[in-house]
Amino acid sequence: MGTASVQCLINSISRFIHLVSCQTTKPLPLPKGCRNLSVVLKLLKHLLDDVISLKLSSDELLYRECEALDIAVNEAREFVENWCPKMSKICSALKCDPLLIKIQNSSQDICESVWKLSESVSCSSSLNAIQNCLEGLQSLKQERISECIEEALISQRTGVGPNSEHLLKIVESLHLMSNQELLKETIAVEKERINAERNNATEDLDHINQIMDLIIRIRDWMVRKDYFHGINGVSVPSYFRCPLSLELMLDPVIVASGQTYDRSSIQKWIDSGLTICPNTHQTLTHTNLIPNYTVRAMILSWCDENKLNISNLSSLVQLSQQDLNRSDSFRYSLHGSNSTARSSPDVENRSDKQNGDVFASLIGEKSNESRRNGTEKFDHSSPQQSYVYSRSVSASSAFSSIDYVPSAPNELMKISNKHEYIKELSGEITSELPAASHNEISGFTSSLGGGQLQAFRTETGMVENENCNGTMDNSIPVLESESDNSTATLRVKKLIADLKSQRDEVQMKAAEELRLLAKDDVENRIIIGQCGAIGPLLSLLYSDRKVIQEHSVTALLNLSINENNKAMIAEAGAIEPLIHVLRTGSPAAKENSAATLFSLSVLEEYKAKIGRSGAVKALVDLLGVGTLRGKKDSATALFNLSIFHENKARIVQAGAVKYLVELLDTATGMVDKAAALLANLSTISEGRLAIGREGGIPLLVEILDSGSLRGKENAASILLQLCLHSSKFCTLVLQEGAVPPLVALSQSGTPRAREKAQQLLSHFRNQRDVCTGKGKS
Repeated sequence: MGTASVQCLINSISRFIHLVSCQTTKPLPLPKGCRNLSVVLKLLKHLLDDVISLKLSSDELLYRECEALDIAVNEAREFVENWCPKMSKICSALKCDPLLIKIQNSSQDICESVWKLSESVSCSSSLNAIQNCLEGLQSLKQERISECIEEALISQRTGVGPNSEHLLKIVESLHLMSNQELLKETIAVEKERINAERNNATEDLDHINQIMDLIIRIRDWMVRKDYFHGINGVSVPSYFRCPLSLELMLDPVIVASGQTYDRSSIQKWIDSGLTICPNTHQTLTHTNLIPNYTVRAMILSWCDENKLNISNLSSLVQLSQQDLNRSDSFRYSLHGSNSTARSSPDVENRSDKQNGDVFASLIGEKSNESRRNGTEKFDHSSPQQSYVYSRSVSASSAFSSIDYVPSAPNELMKISNKHEYIKELSGEITSELPAASHNEISGFTSSLGGGQLQAFRTETGMVENENCNGTMDNSIPVLESESDNSTATLRVKKLIADLKSQRDEVQMKAAEELRLLAKDDVENRIIIGQCGAIGPLLSLLYSDRKVIQEHSVTALLNLSINENNKAMIAEAGAIEPLIHVLRTGSPAAKENSAATLFSLSVLEEYKAKIGRSGAVKALVDLLGVGTLRGKKDSATALFNLSIFHENKARIVQAGAVKYLVELLDTATGMVDKAAALLANLSTISEGRLAIGREGGIPLLVEILDSGSLRGKENAASILLQLCLHSSKFCTLVLQEGAVPPLVALSQSGTPRAREKAQQLLSHFRNQRDVCTGKGKS
């Protein structure tokens, strides 16, 4: 060890000091703290130089302290090197402050050790250097903003919420006092969240989600306190402010999720490489910005009433945007390169939760404009259909479920009189699609009024990222690169033989490679199916090794994309093994098992067979206690099964309504999915009774008031069923205040929603007339 550790520390400090001194053109996070630290480390360096030059007696404790500080200084140096101006200020503070504290504490320990050594040799110069260093360290011991942020996050987690003092200190210390700075911070944190998802960093993701919640609280608090000054002394109503920038919406536009934003703010969001709705976190199925003429007319009317000149306001907003544009003149991408990282051909880089598998949605309509409107063609054995991109997380005031982008950009999707349902799972498109089309995919639309539902899910690396302990090779084998099909067939047959091995490791590797081969290649799926892999893969669903189970069920899910394979899987008796995985598998295996059951349920005859098996109960259990992805997969499969009338009662009897009512809470992110399935179940008496018994009416009325267009549509449909069949439920609906949102919906909802709302209002009038007639008689 010896003095080498001291010399290494001196070198590390020199590199750090040099790095900070070179940052004159690049503002640092908390620059005062970093620069002051650099000054203190200079003093410490002089002290350490004395230790080397004076050859103070050896002290093992001192050497260990030097090694500890060396590590901390290098961590700080890496942080400064990797930082760039577009990173989140909150996240940077939470990362930077602990490093500074660690360096201060280690530096103080070193000073104390050197003090003892210097006293023994009466070295006055060293004692003076120690005194200067300790004084510098003492001056740095101030309350750090990270402590305030952590206290705010703790208050948030306990349900109390951060107090105004904490929020004020955060916005002032981090200079988040303007709406443009808040917009930049929101974009930066969203990018941090996407990075955490891609890296499958669950703890980091949870922490970042809490930070995003804190930003939302800060925004709400600033609006509530009228922190942003009004225009010419006139306070801007919150409902006229852009939810993203908090500025008056001079050019309100509707995005694919149904939310309204100011054009400049949402364009800035999209230009930053973000393709999810800021409010609902739905994946935007397209980036068309549709003018919201209704809101614009209301804002213009408000401006007229308050004698505000709209052209003058526009120039003010443009000026306030200039600072933001200048700061965005150089970008950092999600991976630190550029904003096109999303288009990378690396199919393992995903931008949705848990690096999981993808449901690629196929719908029957054929769109000549699909490439221009964000949909991509998919060459498959079935008729030409189009991909749909949408994450469909529902929330208030969202079009959750705008799942098909029509030919005309401004034309909204026609809504089938039959039930439609959205599957939410996302990830990057596999290599069958052009690299430039890499967007988050979401699930499926079932347009049951038309042709046969076509939907399935492709797998993009969830197993290796989530549950295979890093044993996966990220490279994806492709059979087309083989010299000919016979070679490819031999290779697949070898893997199938390995599936039957007595050794778990051999089975695991074979299942893993077959899963990857089937992941993103049409020909591979055909070859694997024809070579007889389905039977051995089904056998491995009973394996005691969770990872083997996961690889096998995911391989089957990928193979089921092919219609012939789907039929072979069903005929091979897949239902019972899949139910076994639903009951015993890991969370990822359960998710993929539910997804495979959904894929099989596309076959009409298997809706009944799956319903009569024990699958419904297992799916309902997953709906209640599964992961978020598992719940969504379960809800998707149950929805498709509920199309077969006999299955509705089975789903109700299995206890699904209780969980579905709980999922009507906007915080779950599954409002639209739960409402769509409940709409099917409300067509039978058992379903209606269960919805009323589980307290669904208040939540449904709330959705009428603040839900997405599709959510409102399904809520109106359910309430209509309840009211038509029960005067008791009708009274409860009226008591919950359903009339005002129904009146609004009857004028501004989707065609089907308007129809249901009008029927409900007419029913209320009829009931009132009946009661009035009875009173008169």
